[in-house]
Amino acid sequence: MQDKAMLEARIMKLASIILDIPTQALDVPYTYGVSDQAEDGDYSIEVGCAVVVPFGGRQAVGFVVALSEASEAELPDGLDPEKLKFVKRAVSNPYFDEEGAACAQWLSERYIAPLSACVRLFTPPGGVPRMVRAPQGYWRLEQPKVGEVDDLWAMLGPEAAGFEPRSNAAKQVAVIEALRAGDMRVADLAAQFGNVSPTLKSLEAKGVVRTERRRRMRGMPDGGGFGARTDAGHGGVAADDPAALQSTDESAKHVAAHGQAMVDSESAAPAFASRATRPTLTQGQADALAAIDQARARKNGSVVLVDGVTGSGKTEVYLRAIESALSEGRTACVLVPEISLTPQTVARFRGRFGDAVAVMHSRMSDGERYDQWDFVRSGAARVVVGARSALFTPLRNLGLIVIDEEHEGSYKQDSAPRYHARDVAIWMARRSGAAVVLGSATPSIESLYLAAKDPLWHQVRLPERANGRPMPEITIVDMAREFSSGSRSMFSSQLEQALEAELAAGHKVVLLLNQRGFAKFVLCRECGFVPTCPSCSTSLTYHERGNMLVCHHCSYRIGAPPTCPECGSPYLRKFGAGTQRVEDDLNALIASFASLGGVRVPVIRMDADTTGRKGAHQRLLDQFAAADAAVLLGTQMIAKGLDFDDVTLVGVINADTQLHLPDYRATERTFDLIEQVAGRAGRANLEGRVLVQTYEASAPAIVAAAHYNRAHFLRDELPKRKALGYPPYVHLANVLVWGEDEELVRKHAESLREDLVRHAFDYGGDDWRVLSAAPCVIGKLRNAYRWHILVKAPLEADIAHVLVSLFRARKPDRAVSVAVDVDPQSLL
Repeated sequence: MQDKAMLEARIMKLASIILDIPTQALDVPYTYGVSDQAEDGDYSIEVGCAVVVPFGGRQAVGFVVALSEASEAELPDGLDPEKLKFVKRAVSNPYFDEEGAACAQWLSERYIAPLSACVRLFTPPGGVPRMVRAPQGYWRLEQPKVGEVDDLWAMLGPEAAGFEPRSNAAKQVAVIEALRAGDMRVADLAAQFGNVSPTLKSLEAKGVVRTERRRRMRGMPDGGGFGARTDAGHGGVAADDPAALQSTDESAKHVAAHGQAMVDSESAAPAFASRATRPTLTQGQADALAAIDQARARKNGSVVLVDGVTGSGKTEVYLRAIESALSEGRTACVLVPEISLTPQTVARFRGRFGDAVAVMHSRMSDGERYDQWDFVRSGAARVVVGARSALFTPLRNLGLIVIDEEHEGSYKQDSAPRYHARDVAIWMARRSGAAVVLGSATPSIESLYLAAKDPLWHQVRLPERANGRPMPEITIVDMAREFSSGSRSMFSSQLEQALEAELAAGHKVVLLLNQRGFAKFVLCRECGFVPTCPSCSTSLTYHERGNMLVCHHCSYRIGAPPTCPECGSPYLRKFGAGTQRVEDDLNALIASFASLGGVRVPVIRMDADTTGRKGAHQRLLDQFAAADAAVLLGTQMIAKGLDFDDVTLVGVINADTQLHLPDYRATERTFDLIEQVAGRAGRANLEGRVLVQTYEASAPAIVAAAHYNRAHFLRDELPKRKALGYPPYVHLANVLVWGEDEELVRKHAESLREDLVRHAFDYGGDDWRVLSAAPCVIGKLRNAYRWHILVKAPLEADIAHVLVSLFRARKPDRAVSVAVDVDPQSLL
């Protein structure tokens, strides 16, 4: 009856809803009616909230992206008011606003991705209700597994001063004495004194003790807190309650008392670290800050590329620019390649902005990320620091986005939606009138190109270190010459001598190796057999710890065989050098240094194996910092974000690892890596030096990096990219096709390539190129065969706009999956 009355009314409430069903087929929002009855639940229907709606013969969860009113005559074309379905109820508070909804739809079109996957970026991790099919066949709503966590706290009440417990009431005496030292969690009281519920209930009735619920921030020391609330009937805090990261209970109580004023007074200038503690800016830093301030003033989404050598003080420029944005009542988002690898960066931001900083990264649990996301939504977080996903937190009134180490490939997501954080940040900034700051010692070639061509891009250079120290000298060590002279060690004589000298002087050393495991692969010298992964077209990597063979793509593992599984030969040889083997050889080498007199020097290994556990990065870096002389051995993760004053030597054990990969960015990545890791040396008063071991001593990327000569590298690289048709001279889309049937995947890829050729010619033009379908370099991954088709379009073309119509119209195939990677960062 209610639905019929709504239909007969002149004005109808409508909701545009994106269904939470991950498929390309649902490529537009669906229109539903909103009845008054749907508004009577626990939540109201607003943009950004999750709702339950009928869909086909079942119910589904969806997200509201727009609300409107219309008469029957004004309904969208093709919408029959008699067949209009209505929202059943809302099941959450809003996760995003109209801008978030617009961004999700833009992401779906720009990266040819399912709408639901794009909307999910804006929701809290693990905190969204969903529909699941019960064993009996019906669909039911499953509540979020992650949400707010409240602790019950006890404290002395108004009658405590004059209360004298009975002499035999030992537990009352103990509880009161414990609370005289300060408020305590009831769980802690119970752990100390056993079941205290009857005792607290009795004391609370007399006014001696009172209890209250307080929001706990997971992962924070002493529980951290959003502050207290006395509403015991509903856990957690409302979205507009004060929220702040706290490290002590006292500060939690301070936020409970004063946090709301901070939230409500966004235009007031926040209190920052004392100006006396801040370094004096160099001329380059001052120029960069002025350029950022001008970009913010323009309010048109301008981009400032801060091109500064390692140690030039880019972080201080970011901090000052954020201060200015916050003083104007706006907020800031700071992206780093992987937050768990750069704890020093987080410490600097919290040191400057204190409790106003939220942190989001992949090493946090879902509960911890939910708390940080909710902290941002509350309005108390004014600065968000995190990996690429931090862009989608509900940060209001955004004024500045900073992307540090902007050249890093980790800013590109490798699953739908396959977005690049830099491009999303620029879209957001142009919508909100914010500015974008990109910082790097080795800016990407695309960013350098845009800075030269696009009037909204501005490049500022910081060619010198902030402390005036010179960049460390880089020496190329020709390992082919070492080998021809009879040396079979992975450490050249130059690196051995430099290691001994620096460690004997009590200094620190950083060694970079571009792989993990003990050896790259195992080979039978009798028949040539190499153990490979049954699910991926890659050899298995040998790990000495546990004597295992492991696939680094799907984690398949087996014990290393004592003899060849093919011919039974015992002559199995381990080829290549992983971090485990280097660590063992390095320990043996250091033990042989006579100048150390038998003093043990710690070797701290950082790779994907040693940093898999939560907090491992911080623990290993703390060990390195605490030691007098030490060696930090690691993969690419140690090339960025590390700032230790007493690192005097950096060694690159194998600079050639990426140089000849079949990927057009291979040489650029090699150049970047050498310059980045070289910047870890000589950052303070001690001299630094860098040794780069290579079998390709004359390679332009290596020679250019050794001389800090980007122009030399670009003179060699750019003509090749232009001739072959690669960015920055074209737009790319990599169409991926995969499935378990190899022949079916091949046929599907070749057929799709024909469709792409016709579509590109009809809608793109003669300047478009569609390369032949071919197997990917890693032709099989996790038991799926992989092919790809590369599409190249002129720079002025909107490659996604042309391709999206073809892929939206395609019918999905159960046996073969297809995805489009617009602006791919890797072609492997």
